[in-house]
Amino acid sequence: MTRTLHSIMCAAMLTVVATALPVSAQQQKKADNSHSAAEIKKDVADHRAMAEAHLAAAKCLEGGKPEKECRAQLARDCKGLAIGKYCGMQHRH
Repeated sequence: MTRTLHSIMCAAMLTVVATALPVSAQQQKKADNSHSAAEIKKDVADHRAMAEAHLAAAKCLEGGKPEKECRAQLARDCKGLAIGKYCGMQHRH
């Protein structure tokens, strides 16, 4: 391939990529904002419920109860709310 043809092809590819990026960003923004008011209200309630469950777990640990017992209560409080056995949140241990 000649150097000129290569330069033209590279410029064409960059143009395609550059024009596609804003469309993708707009599509992503639209997808991120596609939740209905009811869905957003449920998400807020779920996050509050998860926060309460984590607060209860912290209080359990502060009260001197065994970690195993506090995690079991966290699992019960978060059932159906979050992904994973730590209610959607796991930190370093």
